[in-house]
Amino acid sequence: MRRIRDYSHLAEVNEYARVVEGGVEYPLFRLTVPGDRWLVITSGFHGEEPAGPLTLSHHFEQIATYARERGVGLRVYPCINPSGFEDGTRYNRGGERVNNDFLRYETAPGVWKGELARGEAFQRWVLFDGGPRETRAVRADITRHPAPVAALDIHQDDYLPGAGTYAYVFGERAPHRALMNAASQYARVLRDSHVDDNNDTDGDGLIEYNDGSVSDYFLRMGVPNVATLETTTQTPLEACHAINLIWVRGYIDLAARGS
Repeated sequence: MRRIRDYSHLAEVNEYARVVEGGVEYPLFRLTVPGDRWLVITSGFHGEEPAGPLTLSHHFEQIATYARERGVGLRVYPCINPSGFEDGTRYNRGGERVNNDFLRYETAPGVWKGELARGEAFQRWVLFDGGPRETRAVRADITRHPAPVAALDIHQDDYLPGAGTYAYVFGERAPHRALMNAASQYARVLRDSHVDDNNDTDGDGLIEYNDGSVSDYFLRMGVPNVATLETTTQTPLEACHAINLIWVRGYIDLAARGS
């Protein structure tokens, strides 16, 4: 992530926080490109999912140029869990899960859940303040700014075999179907597939799921276009870069279009 500091000619490079994991202090970076409508990109929640941070660090000039040409502002958080990224582990060095602690749902009086079953009703949701320091730091920084018109979180799936891609989405389905079809030239779209204990993709390789993640948080903040992109870790890195960039450009286009 040393490369991030080198992009100061393209973006404002800020340390929004520092965290100490295993006795090592890590800076947490945000890259900001000014614009009229805003897209937030997050990545690196899970350290054993390296493609997202690598795409953002190695291709940021291309991403920033594409956004500027369309008047879209970027707030990019390229590596939210740096100790996990350095160690190649899912969680941070303290063993805390950084991904799903943005909010909690009250499903019955006094009953709180981080994830909702499909179609499960809830009475209210609240921000969750008890998560890992990395989660609290990025959420605090995100909330300093007005809600964007689009938000993209880049992940990988370290459990499914073979090369493949799918996405968790909220909002209009047609643009997401188009992005997934474009990605299909680089990896198999996991259509009508069982991806974990809670979720199956639909015929377009898409899932809608409330899991307390940053994407779920943006949904509750009223952001109209939200997605969490997944490529499997067995997908070749160059194919992951290509798929990630398809979705980044697509989400810049969505932001340019507005809400």
